[in-house]
This record gives sequence, structure tokens and C-alpha cells, in this order.
Amino acid sequence: MVHRKRIYNPESTENVNDRKIFGGNPTSMFELNRIKYQWAYNLWKVMLANTWFPEEVNMTPDKRDYNGGLTPQEKIGYDRALSQLIFMDSLQTNNLIDNVNPYITSPEINLILVRQAFEEALHSQSYAVMVESISANTDEIYDMWRVDSKLKGKNDFIAKVYTSLANNPTERSMILAMFANQILEGIYFYSGFSFFYTLARSGKMLGSAQMIRFIQRDEVTHLLVFQQMINSMRKERPDLFTKDLEDEVIEMFKEAVKVEIAWGEYITQGQILGLTSEIIDEYIKYLADDRLKKVGFKPIYQAKHPIKWVDKFASFNDQKTNFFEGNVTNYSKGSLSFDDF
Repeated sequence: MVHRKRIYNPESTENVNDRKIFGGNPTSMFELNRIKYQWAYNLWKVMLANTWFPEEVNMTPDKRDYNGGLTPQEKIGYDRALSQLIFMDSLQTNNLIDNVNPYITSPEINLILVRQAFEEALHSQSYAVMVESISANTDEIYDMWRVDSKLKGKNDFIAKVYTSLANNPTERSMILAMFANQILEGIYFYSGFSFFYTLARSGKMLGSAQMIRFIQRDEVTHLLVFQQMINSMRKERPDLFTKDLEDEVIEMFKEAVKVEIAWGEYITQGQILGLTSEIIDEYIKYLADDRLKKVGFKPIYQAKHPIKWVDKFASFNDQKTNFFEGNVTNYSKGSLSFDDF
């Protein structure tokens, strides 16, 4: 079992070098002049510099597109994709605050998890702006998970790992939850974003795509949070990264890929220009391979990126290269170095 940290622990004599991601004995004071995980503090500054608000995005033209510019399949696909994103950010906000952060015993990592939870909540506000802008019946999109069995089934699948952590907080379940976050942030979200970019590429729902760009910029940092946590844990606790754990993680990724491919085909129905079944299949497998490689695992599928235009479409003008390669400059509103990533 791992235990929740105490919110006030004056008896602790833990020094900065003794800090652990979980299983430590912190005072719970935020002594940010003493940092063990420098990557976390650097990421904190990136997240602050990326601050934005949904009201910055002009959604006015999207209502016209939604009511007259989308094909029937594009419209229902939009609703389904948006409803799925609403669920995932709602889940992640609660998961981070109630399920993950209470067991994290490094103050600098507590800091970025709280910030991430704020950003996930901000994304929920963003979706509210999108729904309000385009829909005559907002409840229809918010309640879709109640009437769409495919969406409900996917939501249940995603929530299962997090529920497992809540019910049985062990070292192993903590590690598995970190990998589950890689899947959520790095596969499910990215897959959902690609639908909105595809519509925008054809000149439709441009405000929605711009909102998604802001959201994705946050999700890039969220993916890095858990990528760095996993890689740090691998160094500190190699005993936890057993062959058995690796097998379970690989199976998690394989199941997630199956679920996401099926979902992508469901919302597109082969009727969305630029997102064929073959492209969806290859893209999801590419995402899985990339996320696994970043945390020291071998890729499963050897997939190629089939829609590289999505990366360019998602980027901001001052973003010079792929964030995941670690060479980005001027990615956010501030001027920051990513050398530590």
C-alpha cells in the first residue's frame, strides 16, 4: 500500500535529496528554493507562461458552419468528439486532485499536478464555450454519454484503471496510473483533436480548431508530466519495472489502441474527408509507439505518422519544431528553454 501524504508534517526530517515521487515523508511545505526534480519546476514555469482563457477565441463563425456548413456525418461526429473530450477532461480533473496528487510526496511535482488540474478544468470551460456557441440544445451534447452506448462503453473503459487506483493504492497501481495518463493524454486526446483539425483543414469550424490548439498546447505539457514521472521512477525504483509490469503496460496500450481505432471509425463512419479507416488505424498506432518509446519501451507497431499535417496545423506560429523532440523555442507566450526535457 501507498499512503496519502500528511498535509502538515512538522515531525519530518526529510531533506531535498531524500524526496520521492511517492512513498516519501515530506513536511508538505513548498520550499521551492530546494528542488530535487528540476524538470518539474521548469515545467511549472512553462505551464504558467502558457496561460490562456477560452474567451480569447472567436467562436462566432462556428455556429454558421455547424448549422449549415457541416455534412450530417460531420455534425454528429463533431458532437461525439466534443462529448468525448468533455468526459476526459472532467475525469482527469477529478483524477488528478482526488486520485493521484494525494499520494505524490514531492512538492515540486504536487505543484505541476495542481496546475494541470486547473488546466483540465479550464478545458471544461472551453468545451462549455464551444457547446454554447454552436448548439441550440446544450444538454444534448452533455448527456450524449447517457444515450450513446459506444461513448458510454469507452468512458467506462478509460475510467477503469483510475478506479482501480482509488480502490487499491499500491506502488504497482501508482505506476500503472502513470502509464494510463500517457494513454489518456497522448492517445485519446490527440486522436480526438485530429477530428477538429480535419474539419478546419476543409475550412469548417475554425474557431473550434483554434480552441483545440490552445487545449493541445496544455496537453503537451500534461503528457510530459507523466513521461518525466515514469522516467524518474524507472531510475529511482528499477525494482518496480519488472517484466510482468511491462507485459501489463503493453497490454494496456494494445487495448487502448483497439478502443480508440473503433471509436475513430465510429465518429467518422468513413465519411470524413481526410480521415479514412486506414489513416485512423495508422495514426493511433503511431501515437502508441511514440508514447512507449518516450518512456523506455519498445514500439509495438512500427507505425509511420500518416497525417503529419496535423502537427503543423496544431502548432502556433512561434513554435519552431516538434515539442516531443525537446528542441522547442518560444513555444509558449514566454521565452523558455526546454533543454531539461
